[in-house]
Order: sequence, then C-alpha cells, then structure tokens
Amino acid sequence: MAVFQYEAMNSQGKAVRDEIEARNTDEAIAKIRALNLFPTKVKEKAARRAAVAGGTKKKRTFSMASIGGVGHKQLTTFTRQLSTLQDAGLPIVRSLRVLQEQLKAGHLKNVVTDVADDVESGNSLSESMAKFPKVYDKLYVNMIRAGEAGGVLDVILRRLAEFREKAARLRRRVLGAMVYPAAVITIAAIIVTGIMIFIIPKFKKMFEELDVELPKATTMLLNTASFIQRRWYVVPVLPFGVFVAYKLIAMHPKGRYILDWIKFKLPVLGNISNKAAVARFARTLGTLIASGVPILESLSIVRDTSGNAVLGNAIRNIHDSIREGETIADPLRAAKVTDEMVVNMVAVGEETGELDKMLLKVADVYEEEVDVAVESMVSLMEPLMIVALGGVGGFIVISLFMPLIQLLNNLSGG
Repeated sequence: MAVFQYEAMNSQGKAVRDEIEARNTDEAIAKIRALNLFPTKVKEKAARRAAVAGGTKKKRTFSMASIGGVGHKQLTTFTRQLSTLQDAGLPIVRSLRVLQEQLKAGHLKNVVTDVADDVESGNSLSESMAKFPKVYDKLYVNMIRAGEAGGVLDVILRRLAEFREKAARLRRRVLGAMVYPAAVITIAAIIVTGIMIFIIPKFKKMFEELDVELPKATTMLLNTASFIQRRWYVVPVLPFGVFVAYKLIAMHPKGRYILDWIKFKLPVLGNISNKAAVARFARTLGTLIASGVPILESLSIVRDTSGNAVLGNAIRNIHDSIREGETIADPLRAAKVTDEMVVNMVAVGEETGELDKMLLKVADVYEEEVDVAVESMVSLMEPLMIVALGGVGGFIVISLFMPLIQLLNNLSGG
C-alpha cells in the first residue's frame, strides 16, 4: 500500500489536508470521496515515487511532446472520447491509457502518454495537462481543474467537448461561406490574366497593322495588358503582399486593435465578425462560469482567447469593473460591441444569479444569427459577382471590338 498526501474541500467549503493509504491514485480518490470530501490534489509521497522510479528505471521526459500543437478537430475528438469514458465510470488513468492505445502515432499520442504517466505518479489531471500549454490552453486546463475540485470531471469534460464542437461548427460555417466566392474570384483572376497575356497581344498586333485610331477604352486595356505581360509576377505577389502586411500590422497591439475595429465596421462582413466574436465570448464565459471557474479568472481566460482586440479591450474593462464590485452589464454597454439585447440579458442573469445560462442563451441566439447572416451574404455575393465578372468580361469584349466596328464603318462609308 502506498501513502498519498491530499488536499480536499469539505461540505462547508473548508480546505482539508491529510494522508491516506491506497494501492493507487484512483483508489485514493475513491476513499477520499467516501469521507464526503472533494479532492483537489492527490499526490503519492515523494519517497515512494522515487523508490518505484528507481526500481523500474523508467525515465519520463516531456521534451518531445512539448513541441508544437494539436489540431482543433483532433483535440475535440479526444475530449469527447475522454468524456464518454469518464461518464462510463472508468478511472482517469485507465481512460487515458485506453485513448493512448487508440490514438495514431503522433504528437497527441505522445502528450497523452506523458499526461497518463504524470497522473499515475500522483499529480492531478489539470496539473499534468498544464505542462503542455500548446495542446491544452488556459481555458481547457482551468475547466479540468474546476471539474476536479467539484468532483464532476465527467460533466466538465462533456461541457468542454460540447463547447469545442460548437466553436468548431461556427468557425466552419464562417470559413465555408468564404470558399465559394474566393474560388470564383481566384478562377476569374486566372482567366483574365490569361486573356491579358495571351489573347490581347494578338489584337494589339492586328490594330498596329491596320493603323486604326484606338478608343480610350481600348488604349487603356492594351496598356494594362502590356503592364501585366512585363510585370506578370505582380498578380500573385500583390495578394501575398497584402496578406504579409496584414500579419505584420496585426503583430503590434495597436495595429491589431485597428484591424479588428475595421473588421467590425465593414458592411455585411462586419456584422458577421461582430456576431461571431460575441457568440464566442458568451459561450466561453458561460461555459467557464457554469463549470465553477471564478468570474475574474474566467474573464481573464476569455480575454486571452477572444481572438478580437476590440472585444478583448471591452472584457478587460469588465474585469476591472467586477474587481471593483460593479456589474458586467455597464462596461459591456459602454464598449458598444454588442446590441442592447445582449446587455439586458446579461443584466437579468446577474440579478437572478443565472449569468451562465443567460450567456449560453446569448451564444445560441448569436450563432443562429451568424448562420442567417452568412447565408444572406452568400446569396448577396452571387449576383454581385455575376455583375462584376460580367462587367469585366463585357469591358474586354467591347474594348477589343470597338476599333474593328469603327474600321468596318469607315470602310462602309468609303
């Protein structure tokens, strides 16, 4: 039997520190819960762990597993599977070992192996996951810690899996809506560039041989084609340069704030960006509060994971307001990043003590509105792209045939 040191909370919320004998960590946790205590930290005595480590000659390292991150979808699937295993009543170490065996060789498998080893040696799951911040972010670790403290790890894992699935669904909807117009614009740009490089020069040569006076539209088209022929690399470099410039500006806090502010002010896209950011904020904060994470800590996590500097600045003001004993609603209203409906729902949630439920309801409403806005945008962009592409094609055709029509008129008149 090994001796485990533990920290726990009793039914009155007071901290309890003691020792208990058990064969392993899972048995120790079960014995602690049988005493009507909620374990927050269970650790095998150092001497015992050292003896075991010395006998097995097993050396554990975290160097390889700490390099890089894990895909969002892969981690979400892992969270859902771990939630299912915990809900079935399997001990946490056994659950991790099962997932470790099922995972394909790769970064996540290495991380899960190290986390399982660390938990088996006496550390809590949240402590073990915190060693891999590129895989398990602050939101993830703090929710796990809250689940351990309340003895409801299975519930927290389920909430965390649902949160990640809904966040991924929202991201897919917004990005998926961009695929169609981006593909159409890219193909159109390639076709127009091909016309400028290969077709228009033949017309230019013909016009020179006919010695016909060219209209201004034709002259402008020929000059543009000549420029693209000489500087064809500008076509791919220009969008790439815009992308690099955007990234460089976004690296600076003030630049990031300006870019995010512009995002909110764009027609159509600004509305979608705003609603998506508010939905993410509401769902993240609501999930953290519902999981038992303290409000100030929750706001700090949400601020770091908001993905928008304008909203992050508003969350910082909310954090300061709460710390000074005030409400969330007032600084949220002053920030002007949400409509009055959201502010009112938050205010009602604070008054009734059901802020988490109100925030999750706000997230549901805004995610639905994002769906509608994305569908409306796609519906609006289709005719706009048709008109724009038709205008470009029409300009090219008219510009090329105007001199020919003029020449035919001159021959007919002569």
